[in-house]
Amino acid sequence: MNTETRHRHILARARQSGKVQATPLAASLNVAVQTIRRDLRQLTEAGLLERTHGGAVLPSGTRNIAYDDRRALNRDAKHRIAARAAMLIPDNASLFLNIGTTTEAIARALRQHKNLKVVTNNLNVATTLMDTPTCEVIVAGGKLRATDGGLTGDLASLAIARFKVDFAVISTSAIDLDGDLLDFDAEEVRVSQAIIAAARQTIVVADKAKFTRKAPVKIGSLQEVDHFVTDGIPSERLANACADWHTKVHLA
Repeated sequence: MNTETRHRHILARARQSGKVQATPLAASLNVAVQTIRRDLRQLTEAGLLERTHGGAVLPSGTRNIAYDDRRALNRDAKHRIAARAAMLIPDNASLFLNIGTTTEAIARALRQHKNLKVVTNNLNVATTLMDTPTCEVIVAGGKLRATDGGLTGDLASLAIARFKVDFAVISTSAIDLDGDLLDFDAEEVRVSQAIIAAARQTIVVADKAKFTRKAPVKIGSLQEVDHFVTDGIPSERLANACADWHTKVHLA
């Protein structure tokens, strides 16, 4: 079975059940699991599927994939991005960290920093940093989203508006090729916008797979960002636009 035929079969299976797993696919098509993983990667890069832990799902422009699957996606890239973003944050700084698996990785990368004040609407970030003796953690109140530990809504936005910090570190669910930052939850977006408004500098963190995704609610634009930390820019046009906008790109 050639690559094109396998891709058609994989997409048909995904449309039938909503998701596919690499190991059962390999068995049914009598090919190596590594071959299926390569097929899933190619279909994801083409925007036809979204990778999950061990497989893939049909892409959705209206709902996010499950939190556990997001946490496992592009884990190595997120670690590299987190390490690079942490280098932009000096000791003795104040910052916001919003909801997202990449910002959670950044929280882990910041545990060796000294004298940080971290405001967050992400309970996973707070838990990660709570035993760091030189880090003060402030949790913005709001409506708890049990699926990922996020706090959203007007209470969170009001709490954030009381601060003025050095850095806003923002994760996003999708990025359009024109640089728009997108997410799925309008309440979460309002909180992210409040975080950006209350910071002196904004750092956006996202792996390159975010350029293949779609989401319906706009947070803002890379044009409004001071630093963009990623593992890849999909086009020279966007790279040039970032340069024109004075958005500094850091490749991890």
